[in-house]
Amino acid sequence: MLSALRRVGYFRAVPAAELARLARRCRERALKRGEHAFEAGDACRGLLIVAEGAVEMRQVSARGREQVLHAEGAGATLGEAPLFDGQGYIASAVAVEPTRLVLIPKEAVLGLCRRHPAVALSMLEALAKRVRRFAGLVEDLAFRQVTERLARYLEASAAASGGLVPPGAVVDLALTREQLAARLGTVRELVSRALAQLERGGAIKRGRAGIVIRDPGRLGEAAQGGAPL
Repeated sequence: MLSALRRVGYFRAVPAAELARLARRCRERALKRGEHAFEAGDACRGLLIVAEGAVEMRQVSARGREQVLHAEGAGATLGEAPLFDGQGYIASAVAVEPTRLVLIPKEAVLGLCRRHPAVALSMLEALAKRVRRFAGLVEDLAFRQVTERLARYLEASAAASGGLVPPGAVVDLALTREQLAARLGTVRELVSRALAQLERGGAIKRGRAGIVIRDPGRLGEAAQGGAPL
């Protein structure tokens, strides 16, 4: 568990001996794909570290429609907000592959923040970045059509390694249509329709290996709300 703590940027200022003591207070939990770490509204028990695997934070409507707020991989943390406001988790955490979590008890995290203000400031910075991402998500859902959202998602995925997106770049979504729809805040049928529209416009081509970016310029135009034609 100590190795998992060392991967978290929050704890860089914590002396090694104190971090080792903190590790002894932690508990591990293994999740299967599709299993929940916690549900929206559950009481916060502490800070969770994704030691291995990947987790999505999801909200589900009364009709069963899902919205993915963010996805986190190994080294990420979950549950900062309810640590400080005393309320329940704002969303459900679902493993999207076999995952191992490390739980740091709530009182241990708060005590660490009091002893080491740098830890609290680091967590505050992470929360601020998350708020900005949520603001971007709200903007997407409120003001952008599904085709535009999809084009932006594909463009960002293709550019994940940095630099410009070259023609012929392949995006391996590794997501079902339902999962992609949950990330884009829509339904599977509209995702399929948007993919077909981008393909007809010459921006992409669907293949067995993934989504091929045929024309980065046209994809970029669609991502800015222009017609993908």
